[in-house]
Amino acid sequence: MASRLETRYKEEIVPQMMEKLGYDNIMQVPKLDKVVINIGLGHAKENPKVLESALKELELITGQKPVITHAKKSIANFKLREGMKIGCKVTLRRDKMYYFLDKLMNIALPRVRDFRGVSSTSFDGRGNYALGIKEQLIFPEIIYDEVDEIRGMDIIIVTTANTDKEAKLFLELLGMPFRK
Repeated sequence: MASRLETRYKEEIVPQMMEKLGYDNIMQVPKLDKVVINIGLGHAKENPKVLESALKELELITGQKPVITHAKKSIANFKLREGMKIGCKVTLRRDKMYYFLDKLMNIALPRVRDFRGVSSTSFDGRGNYALGIKEQLIFPEIIYDEVDEIRGMDIIIVTTANTDKEAKLFLELLGMPFRK
């Protein structure tokens, strides 16, 4: 079963993008490739329980089991050794990706205090968008009383757009609330 966002993409966004950017072929229209949600926990080396609770919360938010990320190299100043567990991430594709983005744009982001929109400058030059969230409490699945620590996360939206201009227009049409 397709989500609201996926249905809107097929019925409304594709024709609008073809008209606005002058595409000849429907395959030129950008589409969502994947969404990666990452939680970095540098202090997990002292307290392994922090990693367990982050894994549980990320699984609640995304509906998918997270993968533990490990340090790529040793850094003496941070007391970090290669292979230490320092975070977790989830890569969402297809239906779960659309459901997550719908929930992010329509439920979670409006719950942020003093929300005026997300930055429109967080594109990487290749049509991908990165968004940082300061606390996991904006998601409805997280129960405030069960949270041991407030932690943020990075959300990277990967599209097939070739330029930042195309990606920004695409995300605006999807409903991403960019700051004016």
